[in-house]
Amino acid sequence: MGLDNPIHIAFVLLIVLLVFGAKRLPELGRSLGSGMRGFKESISGEVSPEQIDHLDPAPATPVVMVPVADPAAERTSVRPAA
Repeated sequence: MGLDNPIHIAFVLLIVLLVFGAKRLPELGRSLGSGMRGFKESISGEVSPEQIDHLDPAPATPVVMVPVADPAAERTSVRPAA
C-alpha cells in the first residue's frame, strides 16, 4: 500500500509534474538540494571555501561611539519655588 510499487511512484511523480509544471521542477530540485546542503553544513559546523570568500572581513577602522547631549535636558531649567 506504500510507495514500494513502481506504479505508485510514477503516479506521484505525474501529480507533482502537473502541480508544479516542468519549468519549476529543476528550480525546486536546486533549492531543495541547497537547503539540504546548508542544513548539513550547519549541523556539522564545516565551512566550504566558497563560503569563506563571502564572509565579511573585520572593519579596517574601529567604530567609536560618541555620546550626544540630550537636547531636552538643555531646554529645562530649574527654578526655585516661590
